[in-house]
Amino acid sequence: MIGDQPGNTCKYPESSEEALSQGEGGAGLLKAKAEPAFRFYRLYDKVWREDIVAHAHALARANAGAPGVDGETFAMIEAAGLEQWLDGLREELRQKTYRPQPVRRVMIPKPGGGERPLGIPTIRDRVVQTAVKLVVEPIFEADLDESAYGYRPGRSGADAIREVHRLVCRGYSDVVDADLSKYFDTIPHAQLMQSVARRIVDRHVLRLIKRWLKVPVEERDGDGTRRMTGGKDVTRGTPQGGVISPVLANLYMNRFLKHWRTTGRGEAYQAYVVSYADDFVILSRGHAATALAWTKGVMTKLGLALNEAKTSVRDARQERFDFLGYTFGPHHYRKDGHWYLGASPSRRSVQRLKDKVGEILVPGNKGPWPEVRDKLNSVLRGWSAVSVR
Repeated sequence: MIGDQPGNTCKYPESSEEALSQGEGGAGLLKAKAEPAFRFYRLYDKVWREDIVAHAHALARANAGAPGVDGETFAMIEAAGLEQWLDGLREELRQKTYRPQPVRRVMIPKPGGGERPLGIPTIRDRVVQTAVKLVVEPIFEADLDESAYGYRPGRSGADAIREVHRLVCRGYSDVVDADLSKYFDTIPHAQLMQSVARRIVDRHVLRLIKRWLKVPVEERDGDGTRRMTGGKDVTRGTPQGGVISPVLANLYMNRFLKHWRTTGRGEAYQAYVVSYADDFVILSRGHAATALAWTKGVMTKLGLALNEAKTSVRDARQERFDFLGYTFGPHHYRKDGHWYLGASPSRRSVQRLKDKVGEILVPGNKGPWPEVRDKLNSVLRGWSAVSVR
């Protein structure tokens, strides 16, 4: 069997960051890139390795975040003894007695109005998910399409924005402004696990991922009443908020991107796809409507659906469209009045920035000026980091 024969295994990088910094991307990434049909049979022993678990905790600690259903915080873990806590978690993984706890669901406001659900795993589960991510992400990274920019090491929304701007300016101005309906909530488990198993055969890693997909969700009503939903009977969705969810979401979206590439849609429609997780646009030269019809059919086969109310075809030479907080299309040059194809922060993005600055500089803020200044600078640096020039 591939991956179980002597000489057919490879030393795995100690973190996804390390993997992507070693030449082509570390041993695992190199192997996956060099042999597209290679399947990894022995990975689980890397998940509970001491350095992997310690690094996973450090990453989870840096991301901070609220506690899960058990109420345990990083401060509580450290006060009780971090080393013992990590050793206990490693032993659970080694003995295969680890079981994920329910996810705490909270509702957070959406930029355009309304709310969306966010799942908050316990710190214990976040650390284990991070450890698994460190092991499997470089493998999946080798297969992801070049047109995908979301949640990938070394790539960002800023890169996607620049690429869209570049393509529009090169004449790919017939645009499918696409929106998938509840993508994270509708990914079919069976097909997703097929995508995972295409590369990973280690049954213990596969079992962990399946358990995270089917973990119960705890919700509390306004009066504090506890309700449990989800569980083993759920067949769709990967909870937003889980560390492993973006990796799985990218992997499933890659089915669409790969099918686009292997069937020659780019050449047929004179078009490019630029994708950021479930948010994507198709930029073409005169074939946007045909590309949209094809996309609808493929998404249906994948068990997904386009949001008809939010998906449209635009002529970027005449009208604007928004993508990742930027507005693309005709812009007016104030100095001499001429029009040009450009990109600028969308109105919603500008308003969100104003709101954030207003919250920091509210007259009632009595925090020490160095703290206020540093927080303000952090917001402004993040805003200025995206440039389409």
